[in-house]
Amino acid sequence: MKDMPLQSTEFVNWFRSVAPYINAFRGKTFVIAFGGEVVADGKFVELTHDFNLLAALGIRLVLVHGARPQIEQHLSKNELAGTYHQGIRLTDAETMQCVKEAVGRTRVEIEALLSMGLANSPMANADIRVAGGNFITAQPIGVINGVDLQHTGTVRKVDVAALRDRMEFGEVVLLSPLGYSPTGEVFNLTLEDIATATAVALDADKLVFMMDTDGVQDKKGKLAKELTIAQAQDILSKKSKLPDDIALFLPCAVRACEAGVARTHLISRHTDGALLQELFSDDGIGTMVVESTLNTLRAATIEDVGGIIQLLRPLEEEGILVRRSRELLEREIARFEVLEHDHRIVGCAALYPFPNEASAELACLAVDAQCRDRGYGEAILNHMSSLAKSQKMKKLFVLTTRTAHWFVEREFKEADVDQLPKEKKALYNYQRRSKVFVKNLK
Repeated sequence: MKDMPLQSTEFVNWFRSVAPYINAFRGKTFVIAFGGEVVADGKFVELTHDFNLLAALGIRLVLVHGARPQIEQHLSKNELAGTYHQGIRLTDAETMQCVKEAVGRTRVEIEALLSMGLANSPMANADIRVAGGNFITAQPIGVINGVDLQHTGTVRKVDVAALRDRMEFGEVVLLSPLGYSPTGEVFNLTLEDIATATAVALDADKLVFMMDTDGVQDKKGKLAKELTIAQAQDILSKKSKLPDDIALFLPCAVRACEAGVARTHLISRHTDGALLQELFSDDGIGTMVVESTLNTLRAATIEDVGGIIQLLRPLEEEGILVRRSRELLEREIARFEVLEHDHRIVGCAALYPFPNEASAELACLAVDAQCRDRGYGEAILNHMSSLAKSQKMKKLFVLTTRTAHWFVEREFKEADVDQLPKEKKALYNYQRRSKVFVKNLK
């Protein structure tokens, strides 16, 4: 590894970092929705490369496309004005004809691009088989505030068995913004309605909306990487004006998660590779909506030793922590607590009590380097402090060589080695010269 060029090292490290996601996603069902703007802007070619990669990894894909700009173009060509009522397109007979033509053309273009297999391209040797059909049963929206929306409809039922049958055969399902009634009528639907209803019906693992903005942002423009249902509802309940696509897709994300969809992602369609960056990195690139927080603090088990070693090794190599062997970690695993984020260990710490002197040592506090700006260290420290208090400890102490300021900022005070519990003092390494910091537990 020492002789490997930096660029190669970074590639290898990156490739290894995505392995847990590849293992976790195989066989899972993702519903991905994108507007007709992606096709109209000529950016769908890059997106097909990403779809191909997901399919090659064994992910079951349902793609839902829109066609709003294409419909507007056909209406203009036929000198028809697009009519909206409360943000919903009114689809009369003439408009419905334009909708059919626009959706049909858009779908053919998408299928053609998904069928590419050019040599020396990401689609080389690709074998994406696209499935379509009357999977969506629709019904008319009807009359809203005295206005009949005619051929504008909403999802009535999703043919789950047929969709799963197609995916079992390794096919990528492509759903267009149309639905069909048992009487043979065709209705104009929205992509967000189809995507949400399909994700819920399939009990999908992920629902992804590709939007114009990067995700949900606060007043200062900071991106919210993760929102619980409650936090998302709070944002929607406020009177402050939201970007149009957030106002459109965030309620769908909430509805999907409330109905059992594990994760809903809001990402930008303008960022090349946004889909991959969101799915295959811990930090993501957009906003993820979940039922409740993905963080879990719990007692470590023997199965966690490998994850703990990955956290501790870099700090041990830098001399920040004293090296511990796997055997020692396995013997002392009952002393450890771990912080999980979305089922991945991102932090840990150990607590060594000295009951005779009502003191406890906090050791091996470590947080994944990619997650150190999220307050995880503080959360672990608070958790370990509570754990020490529950064991009737009056003081918490740490030995550190590099992180003195971090502990001082959290009410630890420097102390002399003589103030350590007798048993710990006997083991103190005077060559390492770690500083001692103590905090009184209230």
